[in-house]
Amino acid sequence: MNAIHISSFAPSRAKGAEKVKAEDFDLYCTAISALQWRKLGGRITMYCDSFYADFYDKMGFNCVWNEVNDSIPDDIDGINPKMFWAGAKILALQKASAPIVMLDTDFIVWKLPVFGEEIIAAHREDISEGIYPELSFFSAENHIIPDFSESVLPLNTAFLYIPDNDFKEFYTSQSIAFMKNAKDCGDYLKYMVFAEQRMLAMCAEYTKTPVKTLIDKDRLFFPQDSFTHLWGAKQAMRDAPDLREDFIKRCQRRIQNDFPEYAFLIENINNCGNVKRGY
Repeated sequence: MNAIHISSFAPSRAKGAEKVKAEDFDLYCTAISALQWRKLGGRITMYCDSFYADFYDKMGFNCVWNEVNDSIPDDIDGINPKMFWAGAKILALQKASAPIVMLDTDFIVWKLPVFGEEIIAAHREDISEGIYPELSFFSAENHIIPDFSESVLPLNTAFLYIPDNDFKEFYTSQSIAFMKNAKDCGDYLKYMVFAEQRMLAMCAEYTKTPVKTLIDKDRLFFPQDSFTHLWGAKQAMRDAPDLREDFIKRCQRRIQNDFPEYAFLIENINNCGNVKRGY
């Protein structure tokens, strides 16, 4: 099964950053995510912009993927990168050919699900006014199909499998149209999760495309050994150096034991702070 990772510097650049910076725990997780997918028999491509393509090249990181595709526009095709910080995911998904799996770089698959004709997402999410408001909230409401269901629960896309190109094109075109026509209102979270996660569920419901999830939303924090998602653990590691150090050591052991031919990445990641764009 083919999969894609996505990296875009546009959101950070919109906030004033001048060069790509990546945290060590994020890089370790990205490397293991890609290498583990390949170990399971799949191919994985990194879709990125020129900034990340340069960054990965300078730090000798390109080898973790089967291919690095730098076709994501640096400005994510004119989409507001502050509002839609994950907009590059939708652009990359539109470019890729189904059947396809889209993986967040902080998501590791240890056991493959059974792929068929259903969409597979990480899990459902509850609708709440603080995150998923009524459709009338959005400035791009005229770019939402009136027959979309407001009651269908959003689908988390940390992991997303789409089985066919027709649905992929419908979903990505609807999402991109919404993002391009949204006015900057400052309430970024609600707009982003709508364009990416609620729009996906609405499109599936509208087209009667079957959906399943990797895990039930009410069992998110139950023990399981099929996947790892850093998610909120990122901030916990930033706040707790001991937790961060323990995670990094476990990642290093994983690379040394499971992917010994990539052990050189450990030194590369440890030195990633020295990598500069154009260096």
